Amino acid sequence: MKVLITGAGGQAGSELRKTAPPRFELHCLTRQQLDISDQVAVNQALAAIEPELIINAAAYTAVDQAEAEAKLAYAVNATGAGNLARAAAAAKARLLHISTDFVFAGDQATPYRPNAPTGPLNIYGQSKLAGEMEVRGASNGQALIIRTGWLYGAQGHNFVKTMLRLLAQRSELGVVCDQIGTPTWARTLARALWAAAERPELQGIYHWSDAGVASWYDFAVAIREEGEQLGLLAPTSGAVKPINSAAYPTPARRPPCSVLDKTASWQDFGLPPRHWRDGLRAMLRELKTCVNC
Repeated sequence: MKVLITGAGGQAGSELRKTAPPRFELHCLTRQQLDISDQVAVNQALAAIEPELIINAAAYTAVDQAEAEAKLAYAVNATGAGNLARAAAAAKARLLHISTDFVFAGDQATPYRPNAPTGPLNIYGQSKLAGEMEVRGASNGQALIIRTGWLYGAQGHNFVKTMLRLLAQRSELGVVCDQIGTPTWARTLARALWAAAERPELQGIYHWSDAGVASWYDFAVAIREEGEQLGLLAPTSGAVKPINSAAYPTPARRPPCSVLDKTASWQDFGLPPRHWRDGLRAMLRELKTCVNC
């Protein structure tokens, strides 16, 4: 089966390339190779490749920067997603689209189910929600949208690699403790996407992240502990101090609690849950030996 992966240079795209089952013939296009906000370019790419499946891993993900670059965020996350969905529908190709937990306001105490009311607090979340609506409209609801969150991997820029750098440089580091979600290794997301690709009957909206919950503070503490055990950080590395969001103001508001309910995904994808800390440990082992990360 021919598969087109857009955004192939990002965290999810990189892991999709690493974990692809042998029966899939990959055609990977980075942001530089395909600007999905350009409908003509998208149409030409599909005409040249003739994919049966498209996995859209392309996204504008700079949450704070999006507040000042709303036009660009919408061009990629909304218009671009719609362009792919329309081209996929015309070519009769299946579309798997990655979305985010930031489509929710984060004001409920229980995990968000896929059909829960949305209410994004920032431009990034609003642009991703607009992209979901574009995809659903252009595909008549037949595309598969998978929401995830707190993504990290050995490739690219992310919270884990930032924490490792800062902990090595500073004696103390304040990290917010009142924003709750689930850290997710990009590799487990990639495996979930391939599992979904093997099930063509699946459509609509699903949620995927690793199991468990954490605050950013919890996540940072785990990074410090696991990093020290693997020799990525010295025992004298910086201490992690919990702070409130008010003490660390950012241009974009974050949802206080964006934990996703993955019950349906664990069942329908045929993948057992894996706790986020296990994924973190595995990623850090890889990072320790990675030359180009």
